[in-house]
Amino acid sequence: MQSRFKHAALFSVKLLLSIAVLVYIARGLDLRQLRDHLVSVDPVLFVVALALIFVQTFVLNGRWELIMRALGVSLDWLAGWRILMTSLWFNQVLPSSVGGDAVRIWLLRQRGVQWPEAVKGVAADRFTALIGLVVLMVAGLPFLLSRVSNHAAILAIGGLTVAGVAGTLVLLTLDRLPKRFIALPAIASFVRFGTLVRFLLLQSERRALLFGSALLIHLVTAAACYTLARGVGAQLSVLDAGILIPPVVLLTAVPISISGWGVREGAMVACLGLAGVSSEEALSVSLLLGAISVIIGLVGGVIWLASPERGSYSADKVAKAAEDAPGYGLGNEASSHT
Repeated sequence: MQSRFKHAALFSVKLLLSIAVLVYIARGLDLRQLRDHLVSVDPVLFVVALALIFVQTFVLNGRWELIMRALGVSLDWLAGWRILMTSLWFNQVLPSSVGGDAVRIWLLRQRGVQWPEAVKGVAADRFTALIGLVVLMVAGLPFLLSRVSNHAAILAIGGLTVAGVAGTLVLLTLDRLPKRFIALPAIASFVRFGTLVRFLLLQSERRALLFGSALLIHLVTAAACYTLARGVGAQLSVLDAGILIPPVVLLTAVPISISGWGVREGAMVACLGLAGVSSEEALSVSLLLGAISVIIGLVGGVIWLASPERGSYSADKVAKAAEDAPGYGLGNEASSHT
């Protein structure tokens, strides 16, 4: 009962934050102009963006399959994609205390995968995505400095990039710390996880393919945002999209709102504004991207309805299983584009 109350309270806080940020952004905008952008978006370009995000799910699944194979788990491609799509249904359309990653772990367990491999596989998938984002942000910094004159924005994005690099290096080198420190129960699991990710990216046979897919996924998101921007008439260049969308995705991945709503919109307005995109156009891009995520999630819902595991599903069971698993903060993910 106490656990259920805790989850309900956390969900309520996230929901209030999403609503508050959206209301705050909307207060300073021309809502009529915003509506015009949304209803007049080029349907062909919207479908192109939708197709890009749908194709992205195949790349996401390919990355995850590589990670699971490195863990010694043979995950059938179609089964993995079905599990991934189901997790998007829970994460994007049915946001609750049970996150999509927790559902992914539960579905793996239903297929006989042991807890350590299931949890490590999902966590490593998430962290590999974050490393890809950080790499793109580092690569984009020189272009950002040459194209943006807002020093506060440069400092903010630069600080976010530095924090990402520092956090990545700390996790990947935890095993180099004194043995007395890394033997602590609260640290030991992260040490093992950091060692696993380092192996995946530096020593595994398919490390180039794994790292390349991590980069490609975020470039596809940037391409979809560029397409949507053109669809609402915004003058956003391909280069600016490649530089400014990764920070948006990184901020959206912070699990403080419902499926990233609110945080994504605020980050999109702020970042695209650096490229001269109006707030109404930037917010339109973000809302349309959110709508595409919901559409993809609905496809996952259809797959879930036909899944044999649906009959044994229980939200309480999945939530408890996620709590009992030796996890790394899973179950509260925000973005479907990582």
